Amino acid sequence: MRTPAPIVISIGGSLVAPAVGIDVVFLKTLRTLIVRETKKGKRFMLIVGGGSTARQYMKAAQSVVGLTPDDMDWLGIHATRINGHLLRAVFRDVAHPVIVKDPSRKISWREPVLVAAGWKPGWSTDYVATRLAHLYGSDTVINLTNIERVYDKDPAKYADAKPFDRISWKDFRKIVGEVWNPGANAPFDPIASKLADRSGIRVIIAKGSDLKNVKKILDDKTFVGTVID
Repeated sequence: MRTPAPIVISIGGSLVAPAVGIDVVFLKTLRTLIVRETKKGKRFMLIVGGGSTARQYMKAAQSVVGLTPDDMDWLGIHATRINGHLLRAVFRDVAHPVIVKDPSRKISWREPVLVAAGWKPGWSTDYVATRLAHLYGSDTVINLTNIERVYDKDPAKYADAKPFDRISWKDFRKIVGEVWNPGANAPFDPIASKLADRSGIRVIIAKGSDLKNVKKILDDKTFVGTVID
């Protein structure tokens, strides 16, 4: 009998580690949700970003000396990895003991949860999540971020920003562009978007702090968010 493809969830780093401290309430609620779902036989890949931790390190370094894009990326990558170790510790009883750092190599894992983090310069954790989804046969990446939906422009700056319940990859890629910048705060990064489009992978954008809504996604019920396909 073929093992079902894992559920791939990309978790924004700022959900785990916001501007100040660690969001313990989010981690507790996330753990409760995921562990409960694993008892139903589901398996998960959790890929975590660097978020505000990465941006704080980048900003600090830039205030001292000019940085190359690779320098910026490596600071972000290591921020994703410390967040990844935190997640692995939180899920230690149900997670594979080693964090995945290379999404180009398929590994065998028996545990219900696998945690992954940043890879190398030029690739975001959105890209890592998409590569892993493609590698393990998952057709969907659930991307948990700090916004409820994708908008045609930044809703924090424009009151008339239009939200989307569904959008094509062609139209979404017009919004985010073609270039990846370390520390960028896009709903889903341009390089990962290109790969997802080419690979036939859909992405669901949803607000990560609303885990009741995330449960609806897992249960294939009506949810608040944007489907990109």
